[in-house]
Amino acid sequence: MIKTAIATLTLALAAQAHAADRADWPQTLVIGTGSPGAVYGIYGQGVAGVISRHVGVPASTQQTQGPNQNLVLLHKGRIDIAMSTMGPAYEAWTGELDLHPGTRYENMRAVLPMYNTAFQVAALERTGIKSVSDLDGKVLGTGPKGGTGSYWKRWLDILGIEVTERNGPLGDQASQLADGRLDAVATAAGLPTSAFSELEAQVPATVFSFSQEQIDQLLPKLPYASITEIPAGTYQSLKVPIKTLGMWNFVIVDHEMPEDLVYEITKAVLEHPDEMVNTHASAKETLAENVLKNDFLPLHPGAVRYYRERGIDIPDKLLPPEMKQ
Repeated sequence: MIKTAIATLTLALAAQAHAADRADWPQTLVIGTGSPGAVYGIYGQGVAGVISRHVGVPASTQQTQGPNQNLVLLHKGRIDIAMSTMGPAYEAWTGELDLHPGTRYENMRAVLPMYNTAFQVAALERTGIKSVSDLDGKVLGTGPKGGTGSYWKRWLDILGIEVTERNGPLGDQASQLADGRLDAVATAAGLPTSAFSELEAQVPATVFSFSQEQIDQLLPKLPYASITEIPAGTYQSLKVPIKTLGMWNFVIVDHEMPEDLVYEITKAVLEHPDEMVNTHASAKETLAENVLKNDFLPLHPGAVRYYRERGIDIPDKLLPPEMKQ
């Protein structure tokens, strides 16, 4: 009887301690994703599912215009978790974000790497458009205004290629392309991009990206970009791999999110890779070692704790102010 009572008391005390540890946790979590047809919406559902099942906090997704808007919503406290490519994150960090210029987002913290976003274009095969240079003078859909696709117009301007830009949800723009209302659709997304895969199922299409000469011209001007590859077979029309520019995507939170919660989120996502990859193939790049693909945005202390437990050396520049010696 005494042993049973002691065991019961021990379990009760452990439960109370566990509840106390979570006292400052939110009751629910909202993840800002992207527009219909973009990878963010699918990937975000995977993150929400893993958090709900393994962290024990109900998580849901909210459709948005993409990374730029996600960062603004996070800054204003309207979502708890933002998914963002590092281009918009860099501009938010330096006070140059298009949607909120002049404000430095110094309170955001990186949590975990998602995948590398590949810049890619789709056009109908019958148009003969099969290179970025062919876009000159054409009407180009670049996805939602707050999405990473907005970089296309900037980069084309650098290359001296003039287009008439149209914005809208990626899935809708793929339908407009199939109907001939757009000459091409450009995006920056994980692989494969469902909107492009669905387009190919309807009509013969061509997927392409920058030439090596164009990559060499752009890369020195883009501190947040890197060279990546779209493998052969990613799309029906892609018979050989193609090089392009890419930007890494990260899960980002506010610096005030509880440390234990961020630790558990980081652990849950990175230690359940099968669940993530089953949601979207791009999650195969969601690996702990890829945290170092970010080289400017401080990590959240909870994330730092997890990576150090995994034996990953976090450089000083990625430590939050409170952890620097």
